[in-house]
Amino acid sequence: MWTLFKKEISGFFSSLTGYVVIVVFLLLNSLFMWIIPGQFNILENGYATMDSMFAIAPWIFLFLVPAITMRMISEEKRTGTLDLLYTRPVSELQIILAKFFASWALVLFSLIPTLIHFWSVSRLGSTPGNMDTGGTWGSYIGLLFLGGIYAAIGVFTSALTGNQIVAFIIAVSASFFMYLGFDFLSDLAGSGQIAFFISRLGIGYHYNSISRGVLDSRDILYFLGVMGLYVLGTRTVLQSSKW
Repeated sequence: MWTLFKKEISGFFSSLTGYVVIVVFLLLNSLFMWIIPGQFNILENGYATMDSMFAIAPWIFLFLVPAITMRMISEEKRTGTLDLLYTRPVSELQIILAKFFASWALVLFSLIPTLIHFWSVSRLGSTPGNMDTGGTWGSYIGLLFLGGIYAAIGVFTSALTGNQIVAFIIAVSASFFMYLGFDFLSDLAGSGQIAFFISRLGIGYHYNSISRGVLDSRDILYFLGVMGLYVLGTRTVLQSSKW
């Protein structure tokens, strides 16, 4: 599995894919935070906070992560190299995990350069360094887990079809539903325990919860559980193709 993981990572950075993802993510966040006028512009709002980035980033990842994962398995199916992988001493689950972790690692790599925003915002406060570091690090962790779910969804949809564009569209749609769809459904359910339960099924509830800087085990288990379900779903899809 480790060999496959390294192969996927090297594939990202031997081509332009990895660099484009990192540059686009950093550039779009920078434009909204510092250049484009509006509610996300830190200089206009006058508050030393990273909230604008953590509001924008899930939407950027909503398109970038499926763009990373759309070729993961669909390309292997199209070229026939997936059958070649089966002849090697690795299980289907190891193949899936290698591709999933490689995609998730690229999410991490794209977040690292944004630490320059963290440093810049902390220096801009009326008292340098006076910002909610706990909430900021919590939001970073939440964003990393959110990207992990997007990656798991992307690998799953990539296994459904040999067409990369179709895999991309399905992944974006599924990720959008996981992020906001359950909130819409809970609004339709009105108020009460049922609406609250439905809202807790979505990424948004747990992302907002962990962004407060409190690492609740229920939020961590949610993210890990959803990623695990999509990984197992991918395995089921690949196994069904042999039936």
